[in-house]
Amino acid sequence: MRVEIWSDVACPWCYIGKARFEQGLQAFAHKDDVEVVFRSFELDPQRAKGDTVQVLPMLASKYGMSLDQAKQAESRVAANAADAGLGYLAEGRDHGNTFDIHRVLHFAKTRGKQNELLDLAYTANFAEERSVFDDDRLVELAVKAGLDETEVRAVLADATAFAADVRADEQEAQMLGANGVPFFVLDRKFGVSGGQPAEVFTQALQEAWAAQSPVLKVVGEAPDGAVCGPDGCEIP
Repeated sequence: MRVEIWSDVACPWCYIGKARFEQGLQAFAHKDDVEVVFRSFELDPQRAKGDTVQVLPMLASKYGMSLDQAKQAESRVAANAADAGLGYLAEGRDHGNTFDIHRVLHFAKTRGKQNELLDLAYTANFAEERSVFDDDRLVELAVKAGLDETEVRAVLADATAFAADVRADEQEAQMLGANGVPFFVLDRKFGVSGGQPAEVFTQALQEAWAAQSPVLKVVGEAPDGAVCGPDGCEIP
């Protein structure tokens, strides 16, 4: 079974949703047969590279709330993160364009390190004070994930590298009707929207697995239809 997850490193519910999905996956009997692929989705694609802002003023401006209301909202998200076993700084974080992060994540996929880099990027963005919206910081995280520094810097230096992969993911999200993230697609048959509780993911996995091998409806039963079994054949 393949699970595709559209997400953005700037999205707190993607951070929390990934942890909840992994908890739900652990409770799934066929977890070792599940392939997880992460897809790109930008929450703020119009923001220029290098244009970073503090999260709280950004939230206040975007949603028309006061700074105190923004702090309260972030505190509630932090509580949800803590319940999922995650660190979360409700204040002091910044927000920026994530296109380059997505490009490097696609490169990491070619090296089998996508999940490792994504976890490090989430932690850096939500639980650490140092900004993730900086090339040197991104390179540092990529190397920590097991990638080659020279190769990562080459990707960042070439604005076209893996750009088409990011755009393809975003176009596919539109085709699937995903206008928010996280968005989980199971075998292209089931969708789960948002950072749902772990048990919701377990149930969705079970349903998607069952849909792969549907139970047959048996028409007619012995003795009307004679059968043979391990103990022999029925005699009419």
